[in-house]
Amino acid sequence: MTWYIGVIGGAECTEPERELAEEVGREIARRGAILICGGRGGIMEAASRGARQAGGMVVGILPGRHRGEGNPYLTVALPTGLGDARNAIIACAADALIAIGGGYGTLSEIGLALKMNKPVIGLGTWKLERPGLSGGIRPATSAREAVELALLLIST
Repeated sequence: MTWYIGVIGGAECTEPERELAEEVGREIARRGAILICGGRGGIMEAASRGARQAGGMVVGILPGRHRGEGNPYLTVALPTGLGDARNAIIACAADALIAIGGGYGTLSEIGLALKMNKPVIGLGTWKLERPGLSGGIRPATSAREAVELALLLIST
C-alpha cells in the first residue's frame, strides 16, 4: 500500500526549518510514500525539493486557480481556487501529517487533521493538549523519527 504523508508549515521559515523540511521530504520519498503539501514556498517547497531529489512523488494542493503558482518541485499541481480552505483537502488527503514550525495556517491544518483522527507529528511546531482529550500532536526530534512515527501510526 502506498501511504500519503502531508508536510505542513509556513510559507516563510528559518534556514534550520528549511533544512529539516528538506530532510523530511527525502525520508518520505526513501520509504516510498507520497508527499502532499500546500505546494508553495517555505516549508512546502523545501519538503518538495527533498522528496524530488530522492526520486519521490509530490502532490501540491494549491490555494489559487493556476498551476503556475506551485513550487518547481511538484510532480502534480492541483489548483483549487479555495484559498486557505484548501487546508481541509490536505488534512483529508493525507494519511498522517508532519508539522514543521508554522503559524495559524499550520494550526488550522493540525486541528482539521486531528478532528479527522489523522496522526500529526510535530517538529518544532505547536503544542496542543486538553485534559480528557487523547491524541494531539506527537513530538519528534528528527526528520527520520517523524517519518518513522508517521508510518508506524498509519500502518497500525
